[in-house]
Amino acid sequence: MCIMYVLGIESSCDETACAIVDDKKNLLSSVVWTQPEHTEFGGVVPEIAARAHLEKIQSIVKTALDQSKLNFSDLSAVAASAGPGLIGGVIVGVMTAKAIASVHNIPFIAINHLEAHSLTPRLEKDVPFPYLLLLTSGGHCQILICYGIGKFKRLGATIDDSAGEAFDKVAKMIGLGYPGGPKVEKEAKEGNPKAYDLPRPMVGKPGCDLSFSGLKTAVRRIVETGDYNTQDLCASFQQAVLDSLCSRLKNAIKIFKKECPNGTNIVVAGGVAANQALRSAIENLASRYGLKFSAPPLKLCTDNGAMVAWAGMEHHLLGDYNSLDFQPRPRWPLDPNTNR
Repeated sequence: MCIMYVLGIESSCDETACAIVDDKKNLLSSVVWTQPEHTEFGGVVPEIAARAHLEKIQSIVKTALDQSKLNFSDLSAVAASAGPGLIGGVIVGVMTAKAIASVHNIPFIAINHLEAHSLTPRLEKDVPFPYLLLLTSGGHCQILICYGIGKFKRLGATIDDSAGEAFDKVAKMIGLGYPGGPKVEKEAKEGNPKAYDLPRPMVGKPGCDLSFSGLKTAVRRIVETGDYNTQDLCASFQQAVLDSLCSRLKNAIKIFKKECPNGTNIVVAGGVAANQALRSAIENLASRYGLKFSAPPLKLCTDNGAMVAWAGMEHHLLGDYNSLDFQPRPRWPLDPNTNR
């Protein structure tokens, strides 16, 4: 039986990435180049990001092919992150994938960037559908039920900032720099999570929506006094985020158990899923409710080509392809019944 290979391209923010997977769940290559240009600005500048993707994409794809010891002719399909994201970068990745598909006469697959994150745990181990999903990153924070490939029901989402955005903004106001999430986590390990009495947004309220703007503002007020301990403030902030997320997940678990009595897993995915304290908190929560915890390996939590390649493989195995006139989407909700 012939082995199937899918090449995946990611370019929706500030990582230019490419990877190749096979249908046996082997990751044959994974190349990620993180653009350094944005550090001085404290965040990603869309125009600079698009230009950098354009400059790097060909060499990144070539390196991924070289690492896998494959040629374009060996590929079964090519996939690209086609939204949501910074549209300039998304266009670069999509057009590159379309060119490969056209020249080598293989199927093109447009991947929802959020679904790519959501399916990544299935690359390493068997995570059966349906599962409860916390998708949390710099741009998104949602709680969903994943029923299958392309089948999602959103239970809640942030009404303002995402958790990852809050981490980055707190890091910036404290002076830790960008990207802030890993730096806040590092400082928090040495701090007292009870040192500052910070709000727990939405805790105790019905539903599964999230909010982090008020928490961020509370941290800013402390920073503006000039009298604070960085490690303690980071630890207190991080704990407030975890308490808020776990509170909303408790409500979601009740819904999940009612709608999906055979569901066995809670999955956390997205860049913030690399936070070890978050992983531990959700793993403990899952255990208390008799569910299994799943998350991508740390190296595949932030944006990468492997997640796009694997999502492409999942669609390829279903024969689910896109035409070459597919238009990249700056917005692309996982649940079509929602608009964010």
